[in-house]
Amino acid sequence: MQPDFLERYAEVLLWALDTARTQPMAKDDIIMLRYHAAALPLAEVLFEKILEKGAHPIMRTALSPRMEKDFYKKSSDAQLGFHAPGEKELLSSLNGNIVLHAPESLTHLADTDPSRMAFFARSRKVFKEILDERDARRLFGWTLCIYPTKELAHQADMGFDEYTQQILQACFLDMANPVARWESILERAKAIKKWLNSLNTDFFHIQSDTCDLKIRAGEQRKWLGLSGHNIPSFELFISPDWRGTEGVFYADQVSFRSGHRVRGVRLEFSGGEVVKATAEEGENFLLKQLETDAGARRVGEFSLTDRRFSRINRFMANTLFDENYGGEWGNSHIAIGSAYADSFTGDLTSFGSDQKKALGFNDSALHWDLVNTRPKCVDAVLHSGERIRIYENGLFLNP
Repeated sequence: MQPDFLERYAEVLLWALDTARTQPMAKDDIIMLRYHAAALPLAEVLFEKILEKGAHPIMRTALSPRMEKDFYKKSSDAQLGFHAPGEKELLSSLNGNIVLHAPESLTHLADTDPSRMAFFARSRKVFKEILDERDARRLFGWTLCIYPTKELAHQADMGFDEYTQQILQACFLDMANPVARWESILERAKAIKKWLNSLNTDFFHIQSDTCDLKIRAGEQRKWLGLSGHNIPSFELFISPDWRGTEGVFYADQVSFRSGHRVRGVRLEFSGGEVVKATAEEGENFLLKQLETDAGARRVGEFSLTDRRFSRINRFMANTLFDENYGGEWGNSHIAIGSAYADSFTGDLTSFGSDQKKALGFNDSALHWDLVNTRPKCVDAVLHSGERIRIYENGLFLNP
């Protein structure tokens, strides 16, 4: 990326972090910057800008493919579950986290036992809970992006320059003032969320040539989206009551997860849980992921993307982009695993595990987004029995 694009990307990410926290970065804030080695040019620009704001950047470099493979193959259970001294204390004081995802390989863990990854995910859940609690108190925010690599371009069946251009286009970095464009989309999304939240919805019904799924909205819920947590992010989503999920969901988008390639996932739900799961590729990995814990077979998120917002029209081999696909028909995705507590309409600072369980907010160490980009219609079925079409042909149908 050229220096002017790096500057714009850094400015967008800092805007996103401030938006996620709902307050600007302040002097003496502690900001963690996690990045793959390939993203060093962007990390350097962000490091400088964080210093200029008077905050304290904490740098963390991601494992290389070889390190990651050795970690899962050669670690004992004690090493897999090891928590470095001081990590809890650092996270308990952290104000922000920016992740620059720039993988050198997407399939290097294909022959690694998925149960080892599930063990590691469970061991790290305590750290997620610390940050979720700080997020609820608006003391912490996070955002993430991707930086182009030859591996991403290869897996997306594009040349490197073409892939880079897709990132610039999707994040509005080809505009003189990308932050202003993000602000504009944020305002448009607020109107749609206000309309969705005004509906007294019992459940949502998603129908396409490959999906026929009912998802219970749940009590004390609100729609979220364009909160700054991801760049790019065009989706609007809700964490539903997992207990009311019935029917079939099919993911036509390929998913790269934990060094595995998974394609053609079909999930059948009954009584709120996956009762049958198949995949055209990577089925063993899928089944192992569903065994991560009790919540891994339940829905934690339901999402829709309006194609008028998103400039993403190509498969990008990265969930961050693929779950925000606009294209011809927009997209819908569900996530199996953990719910977002932010979808609760009450006081998040006192929203404990008992209340989450009572309201059907799913709990899991897993959160895996699975995307369907086929033409579809989505109805909101109200408690009164009235059926309102809220989404069709990739568009929200708000008045």
